[in-house]
Amino acid sequence: MNSPASRRVLTGITTSGTPHLGNYVGSIRASVRASRQPGVQSFYFLADYHALIKCQEPARVQRSTLEIAASWLAAGLDPEQVTFYRQSDIPEIPELTWLLTCVTGKGLLNRAHAYKAMLDKNQAAGQDADADVTAGLFMYPVLMGADILMFSAHQVPVGRDQIQHIEMARDMAASFNHLYGAGQELLTPPAALIDDNVALLPGLDGRKMSKSYDNTIALFGPREQMRKQIMSIVTDSRAPGEPKDTEGSALYAIYRAFADDAEAAAFAQAFRGGIGWADAKQQLFERIEREIGPMRARYEHLMAHPEEVEAVLQAGARKARALATPFMHTLRHAVGLRALTAQGASAAGKTSARATLPAFKQYREADGRFYFKLTDASGTVLLQSRGFDAPREAGQAVKRLQAEGARALAALTAHLQPQPDPGAPALQRALESLRAEEARN
Repeated sequence: MNSPASRRVLTGITTSGTPHLGNYVGSIRASVRASRQPGVQSFYFLADYHALIKCQEPARVQRSTLEIAASWLAAGLDPEQVTFYRQSDIPEIPELTWLLTCVTGKGLLNRAHAYKAMLDKNQAAGQDADADVTAGLFMYPVLMGADILMFSAHQVPVGRDQIQHIEMARDMAASFNHLYGAGQELLTPPAALIDDNVALLPGLDGRKMSKSYDNTIALFGPREQMRKQIMSIVTDSRAPGEPKDTEGSALYAIYRAFADDAEAAAFAQAFRGGIGWADAKQQLFERIEREIGPMRARYEHLMAHPEEVEAVLQAGARKARALATPFMHTLRHAVGLRALTAQGASAAGKTSARATLPAFKQYREADGRFYFKLTDASGTVLLQSRGFDAPREAGQAVKRLQAEGARALAALTAHLQPQPDPGAPALQRALESLRAEEARN
C-alpha cells in the first residue's frame, strides 16, 4: 500500500489548439491548485504525441505546445515543485507503448469510445466502417496507458467521459503484471480522480466550450478580444427590467465558475432584478479579468521568449527521465529484452503464466443447487458462492466477475459466502488478472 506521502497524480493536455477559458477552469486552474497539496508528487505533461492523432499541422502542434506550456506557467505552476515535461522528450513512453501493445487485446480496443464513435459516424454516412480511422486513433488508449503507467501514477484527474481510459490502463497493468511480474506489481494500476465540482463551461452559443464548435473564449488573448467575445455570448430576448433565469444561462454558468458564493448570489439577484444583458456581460468580463488579467503579462513574456519555456521543459524532461530510464530497464529485463549474460528465469521448466491463472469452478451439490468457487493456482479457495437454482444463474455471476473484476463484488454480495473482503489483496489480484484475461480475449 502506498503511503499518502508517495501518492502520484498525473495530468496531460493535448497540444492541438490554443487554450481557452474552458481549459483553464476544467484543467489548468485545478492542476495548479492540486500541485500545491502536501504529500503529492505531481506530473504534468504536454501530450504532443496525442496531438498527431488529430492534427497534421506541424506549425500548429509546435505553437500549441508553447501556448499550453506558457498558460500553465503563467497560471502559477512551479516547475521546481512538480515534474513538468513534453511527452515527446521521453523516449521511454513510446517504448512502453509497444510493450503494452503486446499484452492488450484487440477486443479491448474495439470497445474504446473514440473508435466506436468513428465507426458510428462512418456507418451513418454510409461509408466504410474504418474510413479515416488511423492506427493512431485505434491505439490511442495504449499510448495513454503508457503515459500513466510509466510514472506509476496512483490517480489521474479525468472527466466522467474519460473513465474508460483509466479502466483500460488498469487492464493493461494487470495483463503485464500477470505475464511478467512473477508475483510482483511492476506496473501500478491507476485510479480515476473525479471532481464533480469542476465546471464544464458553456461556450458562446450555450454548447460545451470547445474548439470543435468554434465557440470559445480565448484564455490569454488581448484584453479587448476577450471583452468582444464575452459580449457575443448568445442570450434570450428579454429586455432590461425583465427578470431573467440563471438556470440554463451560459452567462451565469461562466460567471459562477469564477465567482465565490457571495458574488454568485449577488449576480443571481441581479438576474432576478432584471439586469440588462449588456450590463451582465460587462460584469462577467470584469470578474474574469480580475483573475486572468494579472497572469496575462507573464503569459505574453513567455510567448515572446520561447527559449525560456524550452529550458523549463528540458529540465522537466531530465527530471522525468531520471525516473523513466531505470524503470524502463526493469521492464525490459522483465520481458526478456536483456543482455545474454544477465541473470533471468529460464524458460525451461517454467509453467506458463496463463496456466497459473486463478480459475472458477462450477459444480452441483447433493442439494440439487448450483455453485461456483474461485481458486488460485495452488487450489486455495478465494471466493465461494451460495447455491443457485439454475446453472445459468451461476454462470452469469461468473461471467460478470470475469468481465468486471472486483467491481462486481458489491452487486453479487448476496450470492457469496462468507461475505468476501473486496479489499483482500489475493482476491483483488485474482479478479484483476481474470478481468485482464477476459479483455484480451
